Amino acid sequence: MAEFIKIYEDKPNEASIKKVVDVLKNGGLVIYPTDTVYGLGCDITNTKALERIAKIKGIKLEKANFSFVCSDLSNLSDYVKQIDTATFKILKRALPGPYTFILPGNNDLPKEFRKKKTVGIRIPDNCIALEIVKMLGNPIVSTSIHDDDEVLEYSTDPELIFEKWQHLVDLVIDGGYGDNVGSTIIDLSGYEPVVIREGKGDPDIF
Repeated sequence: MAEFIKIYEDKPNEASIKKVVDVLKNGGLVIYPTDTVYGLGCDITNTKALERIAKIKGIKLEKANFSFVCSDLSNLSDYVKQIDTATFKILKRALPGPYTFILPGNNDLPKEFRKKKTVGIRIPDNCIALEIVKMLGNPIVSTSIHDDDEVLEYSTDPELIFEKWQHLVDLVIDGGYGDNVGSTIIDLSGYEPVVIREGKGDPDIF
């Protein structure tokens, strides 16, 4: 059964963050808060953990469209082809924030994603998520947790999330109530920015 820990967003406790990071480093799956909905994440470098998430989502790993959650833009060059100044300015303006940006992937992507031409990059405006990634030292691969209830697409109450997911993951963070609106997804891999999904972030940030 998963561990359930409370972390306060305005002042994340270092020992609690370390506990989460240890779980990730050991190949565990965690459910954590973001600036939009709660996310299901694992260490980007751990193949077994990536396979577990893909299995939970019912998809093949190489076909999965997971986001890479980074702590800042300095991680970008590890996974993304060189981007032009205009694209960088958009990222700088919008992040950290409730956006997922689709960018052209480079040849250094983890082997599980090597066939992908693009990657989704997230830098959420949430101290808990950012502190986890900072301490981990590399991005976490993330996907949002959908609710089976059509009316409420995303679970917002951490205790209910724990109740539902406790046997599928290793740790659930209670970071307060989440939002039930996903991130705005913007494709920056072509000549013009394209809004793929309108979510919490204002799509008119250009």
